Amino acid sequence: MSSIPAEPEIVLGPESAGILMTPEEFDAVEEYDECYAYELIHGVLVVNSFPSPEVAAANELLGCMLLRYKCEHSQGGNLNDTLPLQYVRTPSDRRIANRLIWTGLGRMPNLKNDPATIAVEFVSAGRRNRQRDYEEKRQEYGESGITEYWIFDRFRRTLTIVAYSGSQETETVIPETQTYESPLLPGFVVPLDRILASADRYAESY
Repeated sequence: MSSIPAEPEIVLGPESAGILMTPEEFDAVEEYDECYAYELIHGVLVVNSFPSPEVAAANELLGCMLLRYKCEHSQGGNLNDTLPLQYVRTPSDRRIANRLIWTGLGRMPNLKNDPATIAVEFVSAGRRNRQRDYEEKRQEYGESGITEYWIFDRFRRTLTIVAYSGSQETETVIPETQTYESPLLPGFVVPLDRILASADRYAESY
């Protein structure tokens, strides 16, 4: 009696870029080359290298500030958790955000079921990267249930805040000389000049 051969398991690597996948197939992958990051965009697998040093440095500083707020500030309990390089899930896509922030849950978030409250991106050089962060992710993050989207731009020296309320969006642009305090994180002040300076140090080193 012949048997039907089992389908081979999908193993992702740089050579996998461009293959067609469903969200279910993407979520089921267990083996992959850990030297790369993988996203599912409009049903197509996209393979990227990890963030540049200037993006990583700014993201690390923001993460340290958030955790200090959580542990030391009187209103730090509003912050449930924050993690770098996590997936934002939409019905068709799996995007990796530079950082996700969960607030107001009163518990640890379930990464698959609880949409983040705030998504954070640090703009990289190049027109394609700018279009991705300012246009594509802006639309997708709004559809995913995220409440605020923070775009740190060391080239324009700004922080753009996109607030979502139902189908409506409100945009606020913060210049480098100012700070930002989100109503979702009362008492947490984003010092934009310090965040941008941390990116500049690595951008100037090579």
